[in-house]
Amino acid sequence: MATSEKKARTTRKKMSAKKKTAAKKAARAKKAVKKARAVKTAVRKKKPKTTKKTIAKKTTKKTTKKTAKKTAKKTKTRSAVKKIAKKTAKKAAVSKKTKSKKKTGKKAARRPAAGKTDSSLIHGIKPYKPKRGEEYMNAVQRTHFQGILNAWRQQLVDEISRTLHIMQDETVNHPDPNDRATQETDMSLELRSRDRERKLIRKIDETLLLIDAGDYGFCENCGVEIGIERLEARPTASLCIDCKTLDEIRERQMV
Repeated sequence: MATSEKKARTTRKKMSAKKKTAAKKAARAKKAVKKARAVKTAVRKKKPKTTKKTIAKKTTKKTTKKTAKKTAKKTKTRSAVKKIAKKTAKKAAVSKKTKSKKKTGKKAARRPAAGKTDSSLIHGIKPYKPKRGEEYMNAVQRTHFQGILNAWRQQLVDEISRTLHIMQDETVNHPDPNDRATQETDMSLELRSRDRERKLIRKIDETLLLIDAGDYGFCENCGVEIGIERLEARPTASLCIDCKTLDEIRERQMV
């Protein structure tokens, strides 16, 4: 009897132990299932629901980005084209200005402005350009220098007549002695310059007679050609450069 009771007790203990382990396993399984469910719910909450609205929004965003890129490219190209057009317009304007300046410069060189005499002119006459193989002091050259001398003579005569008119008009006696002294000095200077001009007119008349005789343009001492450039610089020159320099050296030595 005692042995059978012992066996029953052991079996009961074993059954209770098995039940406990089974209960523990069931509790663990329930916990695992709960954790799995909780994880699934968390994942579902995190993932946004892909509805039609969200898809439409995404597509619109993509299209807007693409259109923005295209418009940016177009604007860049347009701005680049505008910049190139501006540069070309500026270059064209600069080239037009330079061309107009060149044209105006040429026109000014061809036609001097009113009231301004050209510095290259010799008493209002253009300088002579000799041709190759041209004879020295031919008829054309003589008429050229004759015109220069006549124009120069006329200028001197006009200046003399102008000073005479000024002297006739300025016959006022100033009460102040200083004013009278300045007037007299001015008059004396004018008379001296006019006396020199009278002598120049005589020399011009002599040179015109030489042109008529055919002896103009040759040195009086050595008979060498004086030269067109020297005669244009000084139309009344009667000596060549060498003879004139020798005369100047002698004058210095005599002094």
